[in-house]
Amino acid sequence: MSGKWTLDVDAMEEDFFSDCALIGIVSAMPAYKLCWRLNNTLDIDFVREPELDILVQKPKAVQHYFPIYQYAIPLSGCRHLMYKLKSDKEALLPEIKQLDYLWLIQSHKAAHEAHMAAQQLRNIADIQLAQILDIEKLKNLSNLLV
Repeated sequence: MSGKWTLDVDAMEEDFFSDCALIGIVSAMPAYKLCWRLNNTLDIDFVREPELDILVQKPKAVQHYFPIYQYAIPLSGCRHLMYKLKSDKEALLPEIKQLDYLWLIQSHKAAHEAHMAAQQLRNIADIQLAQILDIEKLKNLSNLLV
């Protein structure tokens, strides 16, 4: 008889969010257009990754899908994820429901990269806000695990 295995979400969160930084973005642009604009302006390559999409199931079988775009810098161990934070009227992270997007940077120099990226985002006309967020203040981090 085998014992039960339990999933340690706290350990997963600690591993996933170590060496990372978050940028909150407010923009009325659809996700595909925002990523296209960032790809062309910042010389990066966000690509939609449907298998990473987050599904949140609410009572009465209401499903909300939150698309994710990814950019992994080859041979660097650096990964960028762009989360769309709203689906209809549902927010992926209720504590920051005023934001439209969340840019997560996973890198050994994530804080510096986030600072530089936020400065560049502020110069893009269709982006109203780009602000670095404190990970410690977010309550529903497990919603971002992919």
